[in-house]
Amino acid sequence: MSFDNDQSKAAMWKKEKYFNGPLILPWIIPCLGILLWIIVSKTEVVPGYLLPRPLEIGKAGYSYIFGEAGGGPYAGRFLADLGSSTVRVGCGFALAVLLGLPLGIASGRLPYVHELFSNSINGLRAVPGISWLPLAMIWFGIGMKTTVFLVALAAFFPIYLNSAAGATQVNPLLLQAGAMMGVGRVRGTFAILLPAAMPHIITGLRLGLGISWAYLVLGELSGVPNGLGAIIMDARMLGRTDFIVVGIIVIAVIGRVSDRLLTVLLRSCFKSARRLN
Repeated sequence: MSFDNDQSKAAMWKKEKYFNGPLILPWIIPCLGILLWIIVSKTEVVPGYLLPRPLEIGKAGYSYIFGEAGGGPYAGRFLADLGSSTVRVGCGFALAVLLGLPLGIASGRLPYVHELFSNSINGLRAVPGISWLPLAMIWFGIGMKTTVFLVALAAFFPIYLNSAAGATQVNPLLLQAGAMMGVGRVRGTFAILLPAAMPHIITGLRLGLGISWAYLVLGELSGVPNGLGAIIMDARMLGRTDFIVVGIIVIAVIGRVSDRLLTVLLRSCFKSARRLN
């Protein structure tokens, strides 16, 4: 009898996992969006030159990703564009982490650091990213440096603010207890402060990485010859709406994949991150 009960419980758990759990839920909205897209295309509520049909997008995406170079517009450019954009995002995001994380932690724990940076950072983060583009082009020219600067600038603010919020909310009693047990300030920072602030830190890193991909497009609109954002700009000039949509979808997918990789990396490196759901 107990064996049968165990089997029934396992079957119910499997059913809940596949139909009510995380495997099916994330795909509901994308599937509904594609269904709505097909209906709009079939009924021609929106003209095809404004919103191409899914089949046309699929053909353009296949050509862009799997096509041979020279076989059509943008055919076979995906790997080169992905490589260029990934390097730019990676460099800008890494720079933002190197600056934003320690400054945020220091600002959250040291009042004089918070007072020193508070007005400047809150003022600068209100400036639209597009406003920095002309100045960045004057400073760094057209190319990787401009894109890295814009990505780093955009990713810095959520990383800094969330790190500061996480450090501020750490209970001082935890640090005092560590000091009573002989834990020094440096060791306490890594053993007590950072694990306690980890939920906010992870949120800041994920937001910063997502914004990095958004500002990548802004940086590559400056006229770089390759990149996921460059193809969107070039397709706009040629009136190829299908490749604009392909570029948007590719960036969305790559952004989601990079977010998952970041989460997995953090959980594999930090025990405090593994304890989070």
